[in-house]
Amino acid sequence: MRENGGILGIGMTSARTRERLVDRLRSQGIRSRAVLDRIRNVPRHLFVDEALASRAYEDTALPIGHGQTISQPFVVAKMTEALLKDFEGETVLEIGTGCGYQTAVLSPLVKKIYSVERIPELLRKTKQRLRDLDIYNVQFRPGDGWEGWPKYGPYDGIIVAAAAPVLPEKLLEQLAPGGRLVIPIGPPGYQELTLVTRRGDHFEQVSLGGVSFVPLVPGR
Repeated sequence: MRENGGILGIGMTSARTRERLVDRLRSQGIRSRAVLDRIRNVPRHLFVDEALASRAYEDTALPIGHGQTISQPFVVAKMTEALLKDFEGETVLEIGTGCGYQTAVLSPLVKKIYSVERIPELLRKTKQRLRDLDIYNVQFRPGDGWEGWPKYGPYDGIIVAAAAPVLPEKLLEQLAPGGRLVIPIGPPGYQELTLVTRRGDHFEQVSLGGVSFVPLVPGR
């Protein structure tokens, strides 16, 4: 593996730096060993601009261009843990591929990810980045996240990395019975991270706390 600026990394991307991040997430309540291992092992510095690489293992969101951000590790860990708790399915729909960090954290923990991103240029770079990391169980599509990806549904899990003012009806329709949807709901600036579980035709909702995401923009 590459070292300087690469997958193993040195200095600010060292194992000690990553372990401090994992310790912080554990102290904030993340309990899943599998999720913490992914946060430890995914090279987050490869998902941000080189100028920001020294901040890659801070627990903070960072800009990735196109008005988008890479989510803070705690939020990624919290969303992934919530999605996968008691998870017995195989397929996950991801809305908002972004730079691919959430995708990389999730990829070995499920059989197949279907990922939708509305910004084609961002998606092209992300597909190459994930190939470089030998991640191949992801299928990508440029498209409108509000519409989901009906072709491969229903999905056992849906994870949304952008905020919607209301629950998107199309995503609820694509959630399998017993499936779990994790999505930030609310106005710009502050949302409630919401876990939705499908029980037949009924959808149970639980708040997982406050977050702040970029908006889920309709269209492409």
